[in-house]
Amino acid sequence: MTAKRLIYGCMGLGGPWDSPEYGNEEIDQAAAAIEAAMGIGITLFDHADIYRGGKSEAVFGEVLSRTPGLREKIQLQTKCGIRLAEAGRDGYYDLSKDAILERVNGSLERLRTDYVDVLLLHRPDPLMEPAEVAAAVGQLIAEGKVRQLGVSNMSGAQIAFLQERLEVPIVANQLEMSLHRRAWLESTVLVNHDDALGYSFPHGTVEHCVSRGIELQAYGSLAQGRYTGSTAEGATAADAATAGLLAELAREKGTTPEAVLLGWLMKHPAGISPVVGSSNPARIAACGDAAAVAKAMTRTEWYALWVVARGSRLP
Repeated sequence: MTAKRLIYGCMGLGGPWDSPEYGNEEIDQAAAAIEAAMGIGITLFDHADIYRGGKSEAVFGEVLSRTPGLREKIQLQTKCGIRLAEAGRDGYYDLSKDAILERVNGSLERLRTDYVDVLLLHRPDPLMEPAEVAAAVGQLIAEGKVRQLGVSNMSGAQIAFLQERLEVPIVANQLEMSLHRRAWLESTVLVNHDDALGYSFPHGTVEHCVSRGIELQAYGSLAQGRYTGSTAEGATAADAATAGLLAELAREKGTTPEAVLLGWLMKHPAGISPVVGSSNPARIAACGDAAAVAKAMTRTEWYALWVVARGSRLP
């Protein structure tokens, strides 16, 4: 399993969601974020066709076109499968063969590249035909437009169902995972416990991915800044206590709360790869010690963070 690496999430690039335009300011912002991410050793950049209505990919493509040799130094990952509201209709999911081919070609055009290293299927589509997905992916790989396939927001059972028809392995599953969004973790200790009713995470998904060498990529890994400076809506006493403990551990280890927060994820033996989604270069840089923190973090420290974040003792 490829594990324990930081990934840069590009959803914050490209300007406002509600504007179809971008300019030099947005391109410069993307360039600064890319530079900051590479400065802490990040080489995988995560996109989706829908981010900022396509502008996240477009501004990234502008940076690639202006920076000779950059494409050869990085890996690109994008997603398809969600259609936003179109022609007065609500958004929906679409993993049909034609949609996959159309959306990937659109991403390549915006990114100004001939291929993406990894294509993720963004969300499960109840109307998905695995044979159609296999045909689309097979064509894209044969054409050299996609090198590997992954998924996002899928359970272990859904991955297994899809994998049966694919001729290539599913290499990644991107899920929301953080010290705040802990359903993936709580599900492992709440088996046969009444508190399990409060969590809907499909039990066994983490284990399925680990046993098959599928990389777990954690989006939302910084918990939207709830523990590291942002004033989160609905913040609780547990959130404040967690922020305090993160700050204390950061001081003891000579690093940042962001690095401790991500190190907590990376300490888990599943080999979780956090996706860093900030567009602020300073905050990106603050994540740089995460792998080292994970290696040095003790079991006691790891459990202390979990318990304080959940606001109650373990069952």
